[in-house]
Amino acid sequence: MATSGAAGLDPPEEREPERHGDDRVASSLTARYSDWVLEALDELPGSFLLTDPSMPGHPIVYASRGLPSLTGYARREVLGRGARLFQGAATDRAAVVAVREAVRAQRPHQAALLNYRRDGSPHWVLLHLAPVFHARDGTLLHFLAVQVPIAANDKRRAPPCRGAPGGLLAACREEARVEEDFPCASHAGKVFVDMDKRGLEAEEPRVASDSEKEEAISTANSIVSALNRYSKLTGLMVSGKRPDSVGIPALSSSFNFSLGRIKQSFVLTHSCLPDMPIVYASDAFILLTGYSREEILGCNCRVLNGPGTSLEALEEINQHICSEQACTVDLLCYRKDGSSFRDLLHVSPIRDASGKVAFHIWVHLDVGAKHDFNGLTPEVWQLGAVGAVRVAVRGLSASGSLLRPSQ
Repeated sequence: MATSGAAGLDPPEEREPERHGDDRVASSLTARYSDWVLEALDELPGSFLLTDPSMPGHPIVYASRGLPSLTGYARREVLGRGARLFQGAATDRAAVVAVREAVRAQRPHQAALLNYRRDGSPHWVLLHLAPVFHARDGTLLHFLAVQVPIAANDKRRAPPCRGAPGGLLAACREEARVEEDFPCASHAGKVFVDMDKRGLEAEEPRVASDSEKEEAISTANSIVSALNRYSKLTGLMVSGKRPDSVGIPALSSSFNFSLGRIKQSFVLTHSCLPDMPIVYASDAFILLTGYSREEILGCNCRVLNGPGTSLEALEEINQHICSEQACTVDLLCYRKDGSSFRDLLHVSPIRDASGKVAFHIWVHLDVGAKHDFNGLTPEVWQLGAVGAVRVAVRGLSASGSLLRPSQ
């Protein structure tokens, strides 16, 4: 990644702590790939990190040679720490949520981000975040974070941020000044209030160019290729995409037929799969959002979120999902073409014949459109879809006919 500058090599004295520091950090890579993987990664240009989501705190387990020239941090300083130490006072809080959601969803994410160097000076980078999966069973092994500097160019500057999702691996430069085991979350509010903001007024949001975006993707592909090459030595193969074998289940024709008779706009998400992917979308939902079934199946419902979508309402939904309870919220959502609509959204758990939550139904209603509810209230109209799905799931799960026989 050439835009990290002429990334000079680290001083020789910095290499020993990287190889022989915390054993768990060091073995995160070598145990899964081979002892040669570190040398292979060292040969790659650019500023990038590898983090291990299976370890407490999701720490950095590898830092590239290009990192010091971009951030001012020595490689040994960041190992074992959270990637949030690059963030600071003017980092957009909505961007924090966006990356946090991407990590939780185990999906790629790319966005412009205001980072901070070790000396406290701000700089804009394009963050390219990508998961690394076990190619056979879909286990998440690492997260890759590539940082490409965004050139200062007035023609490419964005309008002032209005809370649109951005991207980063969390938030707080202050963490560099607290104990390593001090929970950053307990200081999150303080960091955004008390940090020194001198000189930040001149840092207007920037937009990454197409070449910078392509560079980030190319760098990420090279890194995944190197990991895959050296993982073969241990019998492990990795991939930047979750394998199809652990994708969404195929619903039976009987189940699809029952769902197809329901007129309301809704989707079903699978409650037992990572990130609760959409496994069914009704005709009315396709008409409402503009997405085709091929585009929407396997996605999370956050695909409808955008600037202005209430984070409080999303958190309310998450809390009710965790407690296996139904909820109704008023949400600003977005169609595929970017147009917005006010969505009266009802989310409810759907239990199978054994009483276990198998799906969640998300019933969408565009409150700005004209509807014929056949004399019913909008809420009762939505609950009609919930009841119909519950009947279908309980009946077919008892006979084992929810999924295709091959599933």
